Amino acid sequence: MDTINIAETPSPSKGHPKGLYVLFTTEMWERFNFYGMRALLTLFLVNALAFREAEASVIYGGFLGLCYLTPMLGGFISDRFLGNRNCILLGGVTMGIGQLFLFLSGSTYDTNFELSKIAMYVALGVIILGNGFFKPNISSMVGQLYPKGDSRLDAAFTIFYMGINVGAFLGMNICSMVGDVVLDNGTRIVTSFKWGFLSASMAMFLGSLVFYFLKNKYIVSPDGSAVGGKPALDITKGADEVQEASFSVASKYGAFAAFFALVLVFRFVIDQNWIYAFIYASGLSLAGFIITDKSLTAVERDRILVIYILGFFVIFFWACFEQAGSSLTFIADNQTDRRLFGWNMPPSIVQNANSLFIMIFAFPFSWLWLRLQRRNLEPISPVKQSIGLLLLSFGFLIIAFQVKNLGNTEKLAVIWLIVMYLFHTLGELCLSPIGLSLVSKLAPHRFSSLLMGVWFLANAAGYALAGTLGASIPPTGEKFTAAQEAGINLQSVLDKTITPTAAQLAKLKELRIPTEYPTFAGFTIHNLFEFFMLFVILPGVAAVLLFLLSGKLRKMMHGIR
Repeated sequence: MDTINIAETPSPSKGHPKGLYVLFTTEMWERFNFYGMRALLTLFLVNALAFREAEASVIYGGFLGLCYLTPMLGGFISDRFLGNRNCILLGGVTMGIGQLFLFLSGSTYDTNFELSKIAMYVALGVIILGNGFFKPNISSMVGQLYPKGDSRLDAAFTIFYMGINVGAFLGMNICSMVGDVVLDNGTRIVTSFKWGFLSASMAMFLGSLVFYFLKNKYIVSPDGSAVGGKPALDITKGADEVQEASFSVASKYGAFAAFFALVLVFRFVIDQNWIYAFIYASGLSLAGFIITDKSLTAVERDRILVIYILGFFVIFFWACFEQAGSSLTFIADNQTDRRLFGWNMPPSIVQNANSLFIMIFAFPFSWLWLRLQRRNLEPISPVKQSIGLLLLSFGFLIIAFQVKNLGNTEKLAVIWLIVMYLFHTLGELCLSPIGLSLVSKLAPHRFSSLLMGVWFLANAAGYALAGTLGASIPPTGEKFTAAQEAGINLQSVLDKTITPTAAQLAKLKELRIPTEYPTFAGFTIHNLFEFFMLFVILPGVAAVLLFLLSGKLRKMMHGIR
C-alpha cells in the first residue's frame, strides 16, 4: 500500500484561512448569476424565442459545454500573463455584461424578434468568455491558500463547493421567482424572464466588488504573501515549481493537426454539430499536448494521466446530472404535479432541490471524510467518485420506475423528482469537490490553472453529451394534451398507425410537437421509462469500471489520496 510520508505532511492548523471565505463569497455570487440564468434559459428559449424543446436542449448543452471549454484559455492566460486575480475580475465583469444582453433579449422578443435572438446569442457568447476567465482561476486559488499536503484541503474544497451551491440555491430561487411566473391557471408570463436575467447580472457585479475590495487583505499564502498575482510577480512558488514547460515544435504542430483532424471526425464521422465537435476535439488535443511536455517527470506524468482517466469518467456523470436544466425541467413543466405543501412551484425551481440538499449535506460530508481519514478508513478519490456515479444512477432508477406506468396525460408527483435530486446530490458530493481537490494536489504548479481547465473540459464534454441526450426526450404530457385539443391523436401519429393530414402536420409544427420518436445511438426512445434508463445504464457502468480501476490509479497517484 502506498502511503504519504508523514514527516513531509504539514500539520493542519485549526480552522481555515479567511481567504477561503472570501473566495466562498465571490463564488457564491457568481454561481447565483450562473445558475439563476441557467434555471430560466431553456424555458426562455422555448416560450419566448419559439425553439423546440430538442433544439433548446442542444443549445443548452452547447452553451454549458463551451462554458467549461473556455477555462483552458482562461487558465493559459492566467498562468502566462494576467494571474488569477486579474482573470477573476475580468471574468466577473464580463459575465455581468452578458446577463445584461439577456435582459435585452427578454425585453425585445415581442417587439423585435430578430434583435431578441441576436441579443440572446451575443449574451451566451459573452457569458461563455467571462466564465472561461473566472472559473479555473478561483478554483485554483483555493489550493494555493494551504501548504502542500495539508489534510484540510478536501474539507476546504467541500466548504468552497457549498459556497457554489448557496449561490445556486439563492439564484435559482430569486431568479425563478421573479423570472418564471406561472399563474394558477397555467399561463406563463413570458415578459417576466427579463427580470430574472437582470437579477443574475446584479449578483455578478456584486461578487466582483466583494473580491476587488477584500483580495489584498485575505487572499494570501500560509506565509502571508499574496497569491494569484501576475506570474512575473508571483513570489510564492518554491524552487521546484518555477520550472518552465518545454514543448517541442513538433508537439505544437502535432496538437494543432490533431485538433483539426478530430473536429472533422466528430463532425462528419460521428455526426456531431460544429460546437460539440469543437468541444470534444479541444479536450482530446489539449490533453495530448500537455503530456508531451519534455520537463515532466515520470511521477508528474503518471499523476496527470490519473487526472485524464478520472476526467473521462466524470463526463458520464455530468452528461446525466445536467439533465436538470433541460429534459428534467421540461418534465417538471409538462408532466409533473408541482404542488408541494400547498405551493404550486414554478418548474424552474424544482431542480433547486439539489442546491438545498448540498447545503444540508456539505458539512456532514466534510466531517465524514476527516473522520474516516483519522481512522485510516477514508477511500481514495477514485473510489469516492465511483460511489458518486453509482448514487446518480440509483436516483434515475427511482424516477424510471415512477414513470414506467405513467399515462401520457397523467402527472408525476413532484416529490419523486425531489427524491431523485437527493441521490444526485449525494453523488455530486462524492465526486465534484473531491475531483477539484485531487486536481489541485496532482497537478504540477506550472500547469495548475491549465490542468484545472482540462478538468473542466471533462465537464464540457459531459455537458455537450447532456445536450445530445436531452434532445432524445420523447413528447411529454402537455404535448399530448395540446395535440388532443387540436383534434389530433399524437400517440397514433408517433406509432405511425395513422397518417396525419397536411393541416395536422402544420398544426403540430405550430405547437412545436414532434411527429416521430427520438433516437439515441440507433435506439428509438418510445417513452419516459426508456429515456430514464439511459441515465441508469451510463453512470452505472462507469461506476463499476472506475471502481475496478481504482487499485491501478492508486499506484499512479504516488502517495496522493
